[in-house]
Amino acid sequence: MTFYLSAFQLNKTIFAKMKLLNQTWNLFKKEILLEWRSKYAFNGVLLYVVSTVFVCYISFNLTPGFTGSKGYPIVWNVLFWIIMLFASVNAIAKSFMQESKSRLLYYYTIASPQAIILSKTVYNMLLMSLLSLLALLVYLLFFTNTIGDPLFYFLSVLLGSISFSTVFTMISAIASKAGNNGTLMAILSFPVIIPVILVLVRLSKSAMDGLERSLSYGNIGVLCAINVIVITTSLILFPYLWRD
Repeated sequence: MTFYLSAFQLNKTIFAKMKLLNQTWNLFKKEILLEWRSKYAFNGVLLYVVSTVFVCYISFNLTPGFTGSKGYPIVWNVLFWIIMLFASVNAIAKSFMQESKSRLLYYYTIASPQAIILSKTVYNMLLMSLLSLLALLVYLLFFTNTIGDPLFYFLSVLLGSISFSTVFTMISAIASKAGNNGTLMAILSFPVIIPVILVLVRLSKSAMDGLERSLSYGNIGVLCAINVIVITTSLILFPYLWRD
């Protein structure tokens, strides 16, 4: 009897996980389809990144003695992450805020809250990874660079995109339940995103200097731990927000 109960519980758990994955995949495809039709977030953030990089390029060319990363490598690096930070906010802030109440009610009837938050997170990871790579290419096109380890810098950009996506998706879900969404999102994201920015700057600076990769494994571990904590918190917290 105990064996049959254990087998039943195991099958029930497997079925629940398969159902969650199926719902997440369908909602993820929906996000891509909607973005493909409108291209609102992608085109808007890409225009913001290109225009911001171009303005910085003109401003620095008017500054005597500034020769790109050869003169001020830390400025080159920090400026890139500042641009990506605000691009992430613009791209991800509307993850839940743009959803109408009727659509959210429809989601409530067809999917679990875990599937909704997971699909949003995965979609934002994909969107920000693509935008970050394009932004890096534009950045390298305008500014002279001396990246010592391009592959490792590329990895830090991908990790930064994932970190921004997980943090801002969770904050957007929380802020969507409040009236003053923009202000609340800025307040809630500040204590979480500052440690991420500090670790990313250190990691990418090490890649620019061409330092031994093993020296940066600790920073990579910190970023991965932050992402795991944020995703786990989202899965636990979002169902309670969803019921409201």
